Amino acid sequence: MINRVLVTGGAGFVGSHACKALARAGYVPITFDNLERGHEWAVKWGPLERGDLRDEKDLQRAFEAWRPSAVMHFAAYAYVGESTAEPAKYYDINVGGTAKLLKACAAFGCDKIVFSSSCATYGIPERLPLREDDAQAPVNPYGYTKLVVERMLKEAEAAHGIRHMVLRYFNAAGADPDGELGEMHEPETHLVPLVLFAAMGRLPSIKIFGDDYATPDGTCIRDYVHVSDLADAHVGAIDRLAKGGPSDTFNLGNGHGFSVAEVVRAGERIAGREVRSEIWPRREGDPPRLVSDSNKARELLNWQPRFPGLDEQMGHAWEWFRDRMPKGASR
Repeated sequence: MINRVLVTGGAGFVGSHACKALARAGYVPITFDNLERGHEWAVKWGPLERGDLRDEKDLQRAFEAWRPSAVMHFAAYAYVGESTAEPAKYYDINVGGTAKLLKACAAFGCDKIVFSSSCATYGIPERLPLREDDAQAPVNPYGYTKLVVERMLKEAEAAHGIRHMVLRYFNAAGADPDGELGEMHEPETHLVPLVLFAAMGRLPSIKIFGDDYATPDGTCIRDYVHVSDLADAHVGAIDRLAKGGPSDTFNLGNGHGFSVAEVVRAGERIAGREVRSEIWPRREGDPPRLVSDSNKARELLNWQPRFPGLDEQMGHAWEWFRDRMPKGASR
């Protein structure tokens, strides 16, 4: 069937939202996930093939069973700090696992892939907003692994005719507006959940890494994009490949940024209570601002973010986490 899409990492945060969007668009998403960091409960819109990217037998079984016409590739380790502490682990799965995946695609004639890349490939930006043709100079192993895979995709196309879409997204936030999916990491490192956890009393406070940047309030500015909007862009990318479109690269962001302090204030508005914070030293490699130019995706993928507002994004996340508070916990 031409509408079967193998979704690696489809039990994760962005991958599961993409599966829901694929199903709504008439595709059949087949989640391929080892569930090390994904969740079986998040696989709701298609079958689950439990397997590891690094195991060629697992991949062969999935490709033989489903014969997908396309792949959507999310499976990766994605903690910047962990990548610095354990770089070999990141190259093993992010690069080595992708090499096995591309080998399977070539063997089974699957010639379309959408890759979940990252703004981490840019490193410290020389100008803003960031465009797809700006220099890429990652400052951590996680960013390097994503950049290596981008190069691998170009070489796979030259060797095997596998067309690709590279989607470099910025800070994923929010949760499914229907309440069916949301963020659940262990450990949790993303700012929006941590702010909401502090508002709920699940954390005593949050850490703000640096308040002396050259920004209006001294804290870092990031471009937040709703996870459901990211999912829509992935469907637009697979549609473009299905229609014969050429390989391409797209930024995915809202085109404007919010500071850490603004995120904290938004959390306080959503929760109706104070969020305590502690100022810590800057983290090495943190740029003062990261903001995208995503006009190319809007034009060529017909992508229009439905939830660009920070309060909307945090409101959906608040509802997701609030509904999963332990009984008797402070609300």
